[in-house]
Amino acid sequence: MIEVEMKVRSGNNDIIQVLKDAGAVFEKSVRQTDSYYNAPHRDFGETDEALRLREQSGKVYMTYKGKKLDLKSKTRKEVEVEVDNYSKMEDILLSLGFKKTLSVSKQREIYHLMDAEICVDRVDGLGDFIEFEMQANGMGEVDEKREKLFSLIKSLGIEGEFIRESYLEMILLKNKGL
Repeated sequence: MIEVEMKVRSGNNDIIQVLKDAGAVFEKSVRQTDSYYNAPHRDFGETDEALRLREQSGKVYMTYKGKKLDLKSKTRKEVEVEVDNYSKMEDILLSLGFKKTLSVSKQREIYHLMDAEICVDRVDGLGDFIEFEMQANGMGEVDEKREKLFSLIKSLGIEGEFIRESYLEMILLKNKGL
């Protein structure tokens, strides 16, 4: 599966009302803690990949994200699986030589509008963001999904620079003072 994602910094305190007025359906509000790991055989920072364990509502998910596939969005391969035990999965990763890089925590409100998932995020240490996501079944659908997201964002009146960096990358840059 390919995740087509676009992210903007939220400058609109009324974004929830904008989404509701547009007919977005609220799914849930969750607290997510994402722990990222780097491989012993290659540097994911250099290869633009990510491996994370996510804790959310008593569940744990392991996710691999491939390198970004274009210069306009955060489109990338994503493979996610639920695991039954965070501690044991982390123990496996550390035993294999993976190193824990950083943890990112956020409060996320999830909405659905048309075929898009819209996440309104308050990220600890970074601020507020809105992520728009659609799933593509292959590269042939990526351009179409990205254009749908551009149109949706425009129709909602959301303005601002699109951010291609992940929250992990943004925190790492912030910690380096860049």
